[in-house]
Amino acid sequence: MNWYEIIGYIGSFLIAVSLTMKNIWMLRRINLFGAATFATYGAIIGAYPVLALNSFIAIVDIYYLWGMYRKKDYFTLLPTNGPQGKYLLKFLDFYGKDISAIFPNFKKEDHPDAQFYFILRNMIPTGLFVFKEEDHETIHILLDYAIPDYRDLKNAKFLFFTADFMKEKGYKKLITESHHQIHDKYLKALGFERIDDKTFLKTLDQ
Repeated sequence: MNWYEIIGYIGSFLIAVSLTMKNIWMLRRINLFGAATFATYGAIIGAYPVLALNSFIAIVDIYYLWGMYRKKDYFTLLPTNGPQGKYLLKFLDFYGKDISAIFPNFKKEDHPDAQFYFILRNMIPTGLFVFKEEDHETIHILLDYAIPDYRDLKNAKFLFFTADFMKEKGYKKLITESHHQIHDKYLKALGFERIDDKTFLKTLDQ
């Protein structure tokens, strides 16, 4: 196998993987790398239709990624109508398997004193934030879930860095557990520090 054939295979693989992505942001990013790689392969072997098509795809990906990056979203928090709210129950039922994969220990019925908030993004419920107060300054985050199409950290950045919710409530310390490597990376990206095997802590700037 020639070295340039490896480039072609890598490009094809990336394009194929991108089509399996539920998150449109990740789909566009991976598809961009795949198309650019395959366009390079086309240029090397002199297959100009391959070069032209994949260059066009890469340009389209860049266009949409730039639009997504520049788009300003409207965020707000909406408290649920208690832990037995009808929409909350439907939401947990619909996304139950995905939630369990990331938060295997979360069970709504185990936390009757917890507070439930939907994160609305352009009035779409894109996340669910569940916590309970440990004391007047500390909360224990039980669930910080974003639906698959909106996992670009914008929900979290709104919640932890932009919204006045934490400041108005007087919360200064956030504690949570992670049982998934992807969630570990997510927490570290948001400034949480690991304090033991599963527990993370974030101290908020007031």
